[in-house]
Order: sequence, then structure tokens, then C-alpha cells
Amino acid sequence: MRWNKFRLKTTTEAEDIVSSMLMDLGIEGVEIEDKVPLTRSDKEQMFVDILPETEEDDGVAYLSFYTEADADIGQTLADIRRELEEMSDYVDVGECLIEESQTEDVDWVNNWKQYFHQFYVDDILIIPSWEDVAPADSDKLVIHIDPGTAFGTGMHETTQLCIRQLRKYVTSGHKILDVGCGSGILGMLALKFGAAYLVGTDLDSCAINATHDNMEVNGISRERYEVLIGNIIDDKAIQDKAGYAQYDIVVANILADVLIELTPVIVNQMRTGGIYITSGIIDDKEKIVADAIEKAGLEVLEVTYQGEWVSVTARKN
Repeated sequence: MRWNKFRLKTTTEAEDIVSSMLMDLGIEGVEIEDKVPLTRSDKEQMFVDILPETEEDDGVAYLSFYTEADADIGQTLADIRRELEEMSDYVDVGECLIEESQTEDVDWVNNWKQYFHQFYVDDILIIPSWEDVAPADSDKLVIHIDPGTAFGTGMHETTQLCIRQLRKYVTSGHKILDVGCGSGILGMLALKFGAAYLVGTDLDSCAINATHDNMEVNGISRERYEVLIGNIIDDKAIQDKAGYAQYDIVVANILADVLIELTPVIVNQMRTGGIYITSGIIDDKEKIVADAIEKAGLEVLEVTYQGEWVSVTARKN
């Protein structure tokens, strides 16, 4: 199906009020593009592998909305222009240029799959759930993964750094806590490496279905893991559900700024002698994360690198 796309150029100062105006005129769903830096709250909600670098805010915002290709939107566009002109008396609405184009339906949830193919992390074969294992790879440790809308395929350097550290430190019977578990790939591999039980936490409810589906396709029963949704940094209920002083390994592949806040909290979940594996750290933030880990009373055991990314592994003595 074809759609008309309308892209309105305005200012970051006016983007909220213009968005509200568009909705008042019956436009459902507005896509906003700007260069406004993420707030502290935004960053706390992003337990992800990568936080893209952004350019400085230039004050420009683009608001896009879509209509069916044969829709008569002439009156609506006239109303938008009239409202923008009235707004300009009390807020800087910018140029207010409206570009029109056409676009086709795209299955955004599944379209990315064309770029995700099987690959190795050392001798571990990570393969999309929709691809088959070649006979030559049948004797390998194979992990089937379909993250869906959750984070984590294993392709990014930060995830691979964690995988290698988990393989090094996990032994039979270990209990694992994965903070920001996403698709469940790290916990799944920890269980494959011999861990007895996994608890994953994430802010995104998509992590529940993604982890359940990926565990099932890899032959891991629900008796061996659970997923908690919430922020373990400041949510006492999640901390209580996760439990205290019982984890042999905590792994956190998130952001440096989040790790700094997480570390003094998560030590309470670790048993004495427990291992803390962190990643998601860009190289120029290595020191501040390592300092935060030491300040929390942990001993840094090693720092590993891949590309511009860093993993810091520590122990609770």
C-alpha cells in the first residue's frame, strides 16, 4: 500500500505544541526528528548495547505524518498552515516548509532480518532462528536467536566481550543475574556454559517474550530462568525479587553512565567471591567505570577490549 508522507520543518522549541496541534486536527501519529540531546531520564531507560553519538542540537525539528495515497488532505494542510501562522505570534515555529512524498508499506519489525545472518563468536555459532544449521556445523555450540523487538543478537562487540568473559568465569552450578537481558542471549549462553539458574532484568517488557521464545528454541526450560521487568537500580521490589547476596556472576551489558549508578546497588545481589562482568563501555569511559567499580568495593580483575569497546571484570571480595 502506498502512503503520502508530509514532513514539516519547524523548531525544537515549537515541536511539542506543533505536534499537539496536528493531533487536534485529526492526524494520528507524528514522527519527530531532532538533535536534542537525551536527558538523564532517557539514558536511564536505555539498557542497550549501543548509544549512538548525536550531533549538537541545531534547533531544527522535522515532524512527519502519513495519510493514505488517495486521501484528500487539502483542507487539513490549509488548516495546518493557518494554525502555524497564528502560532508564530508567540513561538518561533521556524520555516514551516511542508515536503510531500510517497512511500510504501514497510514491515519495520521484520525488515532488519535481511541483514542478520549466522556468524561465529570464536567457536560458538549464533544463527537466526529462521536459518538452518549446515551439516558441517552440527558439532558446534549453536545458539538460535530471534530478538524480535528486544535488544541483542550477539553481533555487537559489547555482547561478544561479555560472551567471552562468561565462558571464562561460568562454572557448573552458578547462579547468574543479567541486568538488561534484552533477547536473553547472554543468559542463554551462561546456561549453556553450565550455569544452573538465570535471573534477567530489563526495562522493556518485550524482553519477556523474546527471552522465553529464544530459550525455548534452544531447549532451555522455564524452570532454569526468570525475567523481571523493572529498574533494579532504584526499584526495591525488583531488588527483592532478584534476591540478595546469592549471585555467582552478574553481567551488565549496558551504558557506562548506567553502570556507574548500577554498580553500588548490584554488589548487594552478589555473593562474596562473585564476579561482575560489565560492558557497553566506550573506550574513553573506561576509567570512570573502573573507578566506580573499585569505589563500590570490588576488585578489578581484568579489562578486555574489542574495537572501541571495553569490558571490565571485577570480583567481590
